[in-house]
Amino acid sequence: MIGSLVHAYTPLIFWTGVGALLFRFLPQSFPRFLGRSLYWVGVPWQIFALVRETDFSANVGLAPVITIGTLGTGLTIAWITLRILLRLQSESKPTWFGEIESWLPPLDRASQGTFVVASTIGNTGFVGLGLIPALIGDGDMSWAVFFSVTQNLIGTYGIGVLIASHYGRSESQSTSWTLFRDIFTVPTLWAFAASYGTQSIAFPAWGETIVHSSLLFVIPASFLLMGMRLIQLKGIESLKTAAIPVVLKALILPTLVAISVAFLGLNHDARLSLTIMAGVPTAFASLILAEEYNLDHDLAASSIALSTIAILATIPIWLFVSQ
Repeated sequence: MIGSLVHAYTPLIFWTGVGALLFRFLPQSFPRFLGRSLYWVGVPWQIFALVRETDFSANVGLAPVITIGTLGTGLTIAWITLRILLRLQSESKPTWFGEIESWLPPLDRASQGTFVVASTIGNTGFVGLGLIPALIGDGDMSWAVFFSVTQNLIGTYGIGVLIASHYGRSESQSTSWTLFRDIFTVPTLWAFAASYGTQSIAFPAWGETIVHSSLLFVIPASFLLMGMRLIQLKGIESLKTAAIPVVLKALILPTLVAISVAFLGLNHDARLSLTIMAGVPTAFASLILAEEYNLDHDLAASSIALSTIAILATIPIWLFVSQ
């Protein structure tokens, strides 16, 4: 497991560090340009490659259903928590509120959107699929693969885009038409459709090389973006504001999933895979969505960083409860 963590985190640390160093030499507008480039080109390219490799004829069982249930649960607890925080802020503050106020995230409209996305959407691709093989050995990977595919399509670039589009605009601008337009024009969904429709078509060798080289560019670019945003944070104070969404994402949500899959009577590989996938760090896509829809990129970067650290402590817990 330690080797798997080192393997997964080495490129993250390296490219994030490079991004932090490069930021001072680049225009202030470059991080937003990079984020939008990933949204419109990089991530669709990566999804096209992932879908081309996925065997959709396999028996996927309950994986997509559990994934959608996990997303719904994450959204529910994030929304309830957000309502509580907004109510505490708007009413007469209790005496103890001042002691924890520095740990609370900002609650302007853009930050609310990031809060919900960061609490719900996880990095099932790079971190999740990077860790599961080392944790289950030669076990059944299908649960993890279909969890990742379902979350990317329905979660990140379905529900995630709806949330980002809604909170990235004023209430008067966030109409049913704008939400429909934003979903209809999500490039990742079009990439999925194109890849699924051409699965049976054999590409020439050079075409396959181009498709599958996405990992060489997209993941490093995502880490570069995170490094550029992290270097702009205000130290530990910024990380403190991410504490609540990280607790929801890295601890409460996977705990609920672990309890649920235990009652379903699934085998060990399925229980561990689904619990780990529910508790992976906040998705890098939350930062990409923040750049595209003008959400709070500071809170997104802080949530990614803190939840990435948190998984080091939570993996042994999920290994124990999934026995």
